[in-house]
Amino acid sequence: MEQIKWVGNCMPKTDDKQLAVMHLDEVAKARAFHKSFPQYAVTPLAQLSGMAKHLGLHGLFVKDESYRFGLNAFKVLGGSFAMACYIAQELGRDVSEMTYDYLTSQKLKDEFGQATFFTATDGNHGRGVAWAANKLGQKSVVLMPKGSVQSRFDNIAKEGAKVTIEEVNYDACVRRANALAAQTEHGVMVQDTAWDGYEKIPTWIMQGYGTMACEAGEQLAEAGIDRPTHVFVQAGVGSLAGAVVGYFANRYADDPPKFIVMEAQAADCIYQGAKAADGDIRFVEGDLQTIMAGLACGEPNTISWDILKNHTSYFVSCPDWVSAKGMRMLGAPIKGDPQVVSGESGAVGMGLIATLMQSDTYQDLKKEIGLDENSTILMFSTEGDTDPENYRKIVWNGAYPTE
Repeated sequence: MEQIKWVGNCMPKTDDKQLAVMHLDEVAKARAFHKSFPQYAVTPLAQLSGMAKHLGLHGLFVKDESYRFGLNAFKVLGGSFAMACYIAQELGRDVSEMTYDYLTSQKLKDEFGQATFFTATDGNHGRGVAWAANKLGQKSVVLMPKGSVQSRFDNIAKEGAKVTIEEVNYDACVRRANALAAQTEHGVMVQDTAWDGYEKIPTWIMQGYGTMACEAGEQLAEAGIDRPTHVFVQAGVGSLAGAVVGYFANRYADDPPKFIVMEAQAADCIYQGAKAADGDIRFVEGDLQTIMAGLACGEPNTISWDILKNHTSYFVSCPDWVSAKGMRMLGAPIKGDPQVVSGESGAVGMGLIATLMQSDTYQDLKKEIGLDENSTILMFSTEGDTDPENYRKIVWNGAYPTE
């Protein structure tokens, strides 16, 4: 069985200027925008008291994004807010004026017209962009990497997007989509990975993800938790991780929790950078084959990388069995705990936490992280069963066993 790999953060710190991207005031703008949608509702924060007791923890909270806007994943938060910010910029207006009612009005069509939003996706981000474009009367073009599943393709197509599956990996899809956007009149690239010269839209996407983190912080407070001791968050390009770590580093600035960033082992570019410990980005190439399709990205977001270098405690590279274990545990909870239907990219935190608490093999990492009966953990189940067939293979049929 493949082993979990991990490394503590020994990277040199920077001036931390990117932390301001996730300042509470910036996230509040995104939250206000999302609240203007008639589809908006706060997603559940599942309190797994029985599981916490079983594992020997003080508390375990899981943010369940399978309820987000009826789209079964959190990604729409980023794409929709980036679109609003882009339109506001083009009109010389503030994003606070970009309410759902305005963006869906004839007035907006008269003042702005119509753009075509391009993106590359494994499924969830593309569906979010397509959904938002559809709702706001805009156009979208979505490129998916080879190996993408039909159900995710169909869900994007249902939103009216022009969608194709390319014979290249995710990172190559990003480059193709960007080239197409550049060739198209009123074409706009909406991607949550940043590179030199492409930072504004990824920044807006990260701030959009902040809505989820902001909700979780409020829900923890309502549950009587001043702050979690540990936050586990998964990373593909790192935009979600940078958003979550950045938000909570700001929210709990005087006493931040320990941040643990997890990746799929087949695409662990952030872990590889942390392992090298020189502060430079590392790329992972190839087909990036993993059940965690939403994390199958080999080139980090430069904005997030800066936040993660300064604030993450540990970086963990997880084989597929870790996520499969988490899917089964969340889907069949201890009696009294709520069920969380969590997909392959959503459940890796649960699998890792349980393994650290129960396996003799990883007691060194458990001790390093400081997990014990006083620990209160927050993790994010970022998607539901976005690939229903594979979900059943894993949860019902036991695919990717731990032994």
